Amino acid sequence: MNTHSEIITPDDPTRRKLRKPERGELSKNTQTYAFLGTQFQPLTADQTLQRASWITAAHSFRYIVTPNVDHIVRLSREPDVFKPLYRAAWLSVCDSRILELLARFAGIPLHAVPGSDLTRGIIEDIADTDTPVTVIAGNEAVAKTVAGKYGLTNMSVHVPPMGLRHKPDAVAACADFIASHAARYHFICVGSPQQEMIAKAALERGDCTGLGLCVGASLDFLAGVQSRAPKGMQNARLEWLYRLYKEPTRMWRRYLVDGPSVFIIYFKWIIKSALQRH
Repeated sequence: MNTHSEIITPDDPTRRKLRKPERGELSKNTQTYAFLGTQFQPLTADQTLQRASWITAAHSFRYIVTPNVDHIVRLSREPDVFKPLYRAAWLSVCDSRILELLARFAGIPLHAVPGSDLTRGIIEDIADTDTPVTVIAGNEAVAKTVAGKYGLTNMSVHVPPMGLRHKPDAVAACADFIASHAARYHFICVGSPQQEMIAKAALERGDCTGLGLCVGASLDFLAGVQSRAPKGMQNARLEWLYRLYKEPTRMWRRYLVDGPSVFIIYFKWIIKSALQRH
């Protein structure tokens, strides 16, 4: 995480002193909340987009992560893998209305910023321009569909091999692609932790520019390959149920077996936090 961040725990009396950052402060993260083994900035969707739009292709590389319930469960099982990836991020925003609710119960004012909404907001902002964009994804056709739909004429696409997580040379090749294709935005859409591994590798090179966005299946939604839940289900925190209904074979384990363990993780975190305060 950005070294200028101040980590705020749930019982910190300053936690409610939030304000909209001034333009000159957009490069800094002055408030960070420790929650469920990682850190989050309590930014709204508009504030996150504002910070993203501040970045140009001339800025040194940094990246945004969007942890959701699935990521938190994986983090709890493989902290040595996930923690360094999240710690190195410029911004970490909550990509889950379930996590948003649990955080509020703990007195932490997180806001749900779905990665797909963040991606759509950025792409709509640069639509019909020649803004340089790179995409690292498993399907080139999806990226090209998004480019055609939004009039993005300066998009470069790299498709890495399957099993990326266990292929350090392939991760390095993705970072090489980011370095050799200077862009304002780099959409890294290969699932977690692969996308964060790529972003961290690009950061560690020291010669990359622009903003990396670790946003999973976001381009699939924009291209129409997958559909979002109706707004009513999203607002009722039932988007997971819609995805389970649409893709039961692929999603049943994530939502019915692994996902519910987030409540165990949450209660353990609550107990640990209480013991640390006494």
